[in-house]
Amino acid sequence: MPSSVPTFDELIANCERSAVHLEMRDSYAVDYEEGPFADWRNGFRHDPDDRESWWRPWLDLIQETVERGIVVRRARIVSEPVSEYTHFLHDGTFTNVAAGEQVRWLPRRRASDIALPGNDFWLFDDQWVHWNHFAGDGSWTGEEITNAPAAVKLCTEAFEAVWSRATPHRQYEIH
Repeated sequence: MPSSVPTFDELIANCERSAVHLEMRDSYAVDYEEGPFADWRNGFRHDPDDRESWWRPWLDLIQETVERGIVVRRARIVSEPVSEYTHFLHDGTFTNVAAGEQVRWLPRRRASDIALPGNDFWLFDDQWVHWNHFAGDGSWTGEEITNAPAAVKLCTEAFEAVWSRATPHRQYEIH
């Protein structure tokens, strides 16, 4: 491993081919009383025709990355019936797709025989893994970045196995 580990921002800015993200939690820390999740619970839905109102700056970053020729894929492993938070994610995922991300969903019961890492991750150019660590309540507790060959191999194989079984966003129906 080099003496200087790149940051997430450097990894996404400098990737040359692909950035893939595997999410495996049914909920992430959200404020039930304030913010986007609370707004969604109270009936707010993004207007597909009002792109300027969507989540920024993340979608801008993804759009810029895809425009550079990088393939950005996100796979979500979800329990069914889905959690309220997963339903919230599903409702807003059209914004990710509009920014150029390819998104697929895999019911957890169909992932039982896939060797999965213990944490959500990003994988850049099949060379760098960016782990996201979360507490039991879904709050983010930090990150870890590595290019250890065993970690890269595990994440590459896990993501591709999930991706091959998962359903594209436009076809995945909430259960």
